[in-house]
Amino acid sequence: MPRSARDAAAHVDDVFRSVSGTLDVWRPPVEEVLGAEHVAGRGTGSRVARLDACVAALVLPELARADPLLVGAGVIADSPSTRDADVHFAWWLGPLEGNPVLGATTEPTRLDLSTRGYTEYLRDFRALEWYRVPATTHRAHVTGPYVDHLCTCDYIVTVTMPLSPAPSSAGHERPVAGVVGADIAVRRLEQELLPAFLDVPEPLALVGPQGRVVISTSPSLPTGSLAASARSIACTAAPFAVLVDPRPAPPATEDEDDPPD
Repeated sequence: MPRSARDAAAHVDDVFRSVSGTLDVWRPPVEEVLGAEHVAGRGTGSRVARLDACVAALVLPELARADPLLVGAGVIADSPSTRDADVHFAWWLGPLEGNPVLGATTEPTRLDLSTRGYTEYLRDFRALEWYRVPATTHRAHVTGPYVDHLCTCDYIVTVTMPLSPAPSSAGHERPVAGVVGADIAVRRLEQELLPAFLDVPEPLALVGPQGRVVISTSPSLPTGSLAASARSIACTAAPFAVLVDPRPAPPATEDEDDPPD
């Protein structure tokens, strides 16, 4: 019996719940390190080293899997634990195929910002969607698809969760000290989702909040294009929708067309 568009949307939810579940596992040990180091008041070098070691132990096994879903993962810290800099990236990239900046790699590598000119980007990182939304809502957030100019130079989707190591005062939210996150390359996400989409008789497209295509079974709707449909099924684990029999949509306004990263 043919599968339905609702089944395809459920498969999208399963994939993103799995990624969120991984971040949920990573979050407590990172928060423990951040919180313990803040209380201990040790030197900045020790704080950063312990944070890096903790994050590496968590993310490297996931990135080293055979054909990993994640193309990058780690922590962006913004707290007294790393106050020697405005932001500290404890971030690793999975194996890359022909990356225009880093070339081809066969195993996970640490993102080294010291060799790259991203001063302006880092200065404004708190305003970027993947940081700003979880930091202000205290909830997990999915950003994208967008072109990742910082790491992969490819279309990606980013899942981030807030880090809150300090206890909250009565009636107040716990302060956010950074985010833990993971990147998924859209082309790898397509491999994960496309079989379920192709099982459905009608053409389908997975789109983001502004109708921008993540994956599609319609040749007229490449990744990044805008699509619309009279029939859509909202996903619950990510801000996406599955459009049934989609069509190209009119171009977005200038504000809608700006990438989040």
